[in-house]
Amino acid sequence: MRNVLMLLLVVFVTNAATAQMEPKGLHVNDKAPTFIAVDQNGRQVSLSVLMAKGPVVLVFYRGQWCPYCNKQLSNLQDSVSFITGKGATLVAVAPEKPENIQKTIAKTKASYPVLFDSGLTIMKSYDVAYNVGSEMLAKYKKYGIDFNQVNGANGASLPVPTVYIINTSGIITYVNFNPDFTKRPSVSEIVSHL
Repeated sequence: MRNVLMLLLVVFVTNAATAQMEPKGLHVNDKAPTFIAVDQNGRQVSLSVLMAKGPVVLVFYRGQWCPYCNKQLSNLQDSVSFITGKGATLVAVAPEKPENIQKTIAKTKASYPVLFDSGLTIMKSYDVAYNVGSEMLAKYKKYGIDFNQVNGANGASLPVPTVYIINTSGIITYVNFNPDFTKRPSVSEIVSHL
């Protein structure tokens, strides 16, 4: 009986530790962490500076290899005038190396800032980063996706696809955080929250 109780305790502690490592994302009314990063054109982008101009739509995507990400970023580009028409700025963030961000730009025609998250600092501060497990790594490799090559030093880390809207006071007013990478909010849903 004692061995069974010890085993149950070990399983409980292991599950609790694993659950704590999974990203949860930030929530509506949370203060948005500020950051400065470099966009696809080599320009520094500061969240604080953007917020001073109006709301910010912050999109975390997985990489140029992800068809769902490319579709989302293309849809955002096609409708960027609806976002900017509300006085907002659209910014995308990814773990992929700058040369792969250029591939994203080529595929999606994104004209808005797309940022390389060096060291995953932005993704971690917004609690969207996770490490891809070994089983999934093997599946991705079968499709020719090597995260060490795609993300460089960021390795096998990805964001949960997430959209945040941040107001001029730095408060998050909208969140779409969905671990199911196939599900993304529509542009009209995003615009309706601006």
